[in-house]
Amino acid sequence: MTPQRVRKIFEALRAANPHPKSELLFSSPFELLIAVMLSAQATDRSVNVATRTLFAAAPTPQAMLQLGPGGLTGYIRHIGLFNSKARNILATCKLLVEQYHGKVPRERAALEELPGVGRKTANVVLNTAFGEPTIAVDTHVFRVANRTGLVRAATPRAVEDGLMRIVPPEFVRNAHHWLILHGRYICKARLPACPRCPIARWCEYQHKTNSTP
Repeated sequence: MTPQRVRKIFEALRAANPHPKSELLFSSPFELLIAVMLSAQATDRSVNVATRTLFAAAPTPQAMLQLGPGGLTGYIRHIGLFNSKARNILATCKLLVEQYHGKVPRERAALEELPGVGRKTANVVLNTAFGEPTIAVDTHVFRVANRTGLVRAATPRAVEDGLMRIVPPEFVRNAHHWLILHGRYICKARLPACPRCPIARWCEYQHKTNSTP
């Protein structure tokens, strides 16, 4: 895709949503970290239902450790993989307390050393909590990037690297928010809503739909 077309796409996404933000509910970097850890293979809506009461009871790593496994799983039992997520969250909270004085580190390497935290989660935290120009690649970003022709790549890391190369610097800070929301509500996996897509004229998808689902 040409640089001119890439710019048009992100200009259109910005015009449609000038101030995109995560749909996860949080009020601190710690709460964001936990919410993103819980969101793996789960919807933001289900995570928000759980964290609304969880964060009221345990808004810090210290408080979450005090819940223990049984207390924590009581809040998140309706979220997929809740047992393994609870183990990782409590192990992460222990490291945050012991090594970082209860604060979420701002360095990628430190974040990725936390149990249950991979590159995507680290990118979300760096971007959304700390304002770093990172691009987190989830299933929506992966699909939209490949389908539109922004990037043709076979792995999330390759998509991330490709987007970082082509997205103009002024758009990088919000790029993954725009692409996630676009994939969630318009460029859906099974039936993209091409007739109401703000970037359809520049998208290289060869099988555009003629009707809006």
